[in-house]
Amino acid sequence: MSAIPELNLEKTKEDILDFIQAKVSESHTDGIVVGLSGGIDSTLVAYLACEALGKDKVFGIVMPSSTTPSEDNIHGINVAQNLGIEYKEIAIDSILNEYLSMTQLEETDLAVGNLKARIRMTIIYYYANTHNLLVSGTGNRSEILIGYFTKHGDGACDIEPIGDLYKHDVFKLAEYLDVPREILDKPPRAGLWNNQTDEEEIGMSYDLLDQILYFHSEKDMDKEEIAERLDIPIDDVDMIITKVIRSAHKSKVPESPKKTII
Repeated sequence: MSAIPELNLEKTKEDILDFIQAKVSESHTDGIVVGLSGGIDSTLVAYLACEALGKDKVFGIVMPSSTTPSEDNIHGINVAQNLGIEYKEIAIDSILNEYLSMTQLEETDLAVGNLKARIRMTIIYYYANTHNLLVSGTGNRSEILIGYFTKHGDGACDIEPIGDLYKHDVFKLAEYLDVPREILDKPPRAGLWNNQTDEEEIGMSYDLLDQILYFHSEKDMDKEEIAERLDIPIDDVDMIITKVIRSAHKSKVPESPKKTII
């Protein structure tokens, strides 16, 4: 049984709806645009945005690459069609290949994967600028805390509607909103390279990750206490806390040294 406290699902939903409505109103924009990956996070954000603003004020973009599982691409399109929102499908491989051809650097999965995320970000912001929309992020608390996103890629956005929800919470709220079972049941994956899954890349299940993060960030427990409470090796806890510390810069405005005046 997870140590994560159970959400008040209805109140959490209403608070997120109010948040989305307020941010769109404050910014004098005409709605939001969201990248639809076919995964649970972007699907949940799309569902919430439609309920908050109405389908006419939500624009979706599906941006597959050669490493995107075909199932995910289909799910992203299905979400847009089921919600009745306007959407665009843009394959990014031609843009990616132009980058790679121009730079002619030795390719690594991580560098190319991050480049894909940044290409998607520029497309989303182009549509946001031309349609006077806010860019909605799809990051959850678990991934934000450990830096499991691409800086200036999928981490670039104007609002993060589900940014305070652990992955555990995301699944609970998505189920509450009747997100399709095929999306709830498939393993979370970014599709930035072939056969990638989130949990394999992170090094543990989201269930365990969420509990470590909860005890560390909300209960201020030290790593020895967390390891004992969860009956896991202290190295597992240390790995996650190290990720939190090393990736903190990804969620901050770039730092500058202080000037000295006479």
